[in-house]
Amino acid sequence: MSTIFVDIVEDAKQLSTEEKQELRDLLDSYLVEERRQKILENYEQSKQEPPKFSSDLHELKEMLDD
Repeated sequence: MSTIFVDIVEDAKQLSTEEKQELRDLLDSYLVEERRQKILENYEQSKQEPPKFSSDLHELKEMLDD
């Protein structure tokens, strides 16, 4: 772990219960936003790639593994 992270954790320990809950809520909202951004990026990328179709099971499995 980096020393910055350790410092942040140690500082968080010193917060009041209310401040810790607020920090948790902020982190939760940041994580949700990151997931939304990743979903959007995947969606945008999928629009760029033509859909792949196949009736060959082996080929379908390879597509899933990519």
